[in-house]
Amino acid sequence: MIRLIALLILLIPGVLAVYGIKLMRDMVFGILQSPFPYLWLQFIAGLLFLLIGLGFIAGFVLYRDRKRNKVQARFKIK
Repeated sequence: MIRLIALLILLIPGVLAVYGIKLMRDMVFGILQSPFPYLWLQFIAGLLFLLIGLGFIAGFVLYRDRKRNKVQARFKIK
């Protein structure tokens, strides 16, 4: 049950990161999505979504590995 909850917690930021990649890809091909008035604004929003999603997933994995003592010495909390 706990693994299912962890999967659901990671699924939401993962979808956010994928949507960010889609927004950036659409900007490269000149496809403007409806909530954004400019292509550059769409790219910045996509980059922000990608960074937030990947940052959350990376932080989650780092926290889990620190708890299990599976990180290098430079990542351990002193």
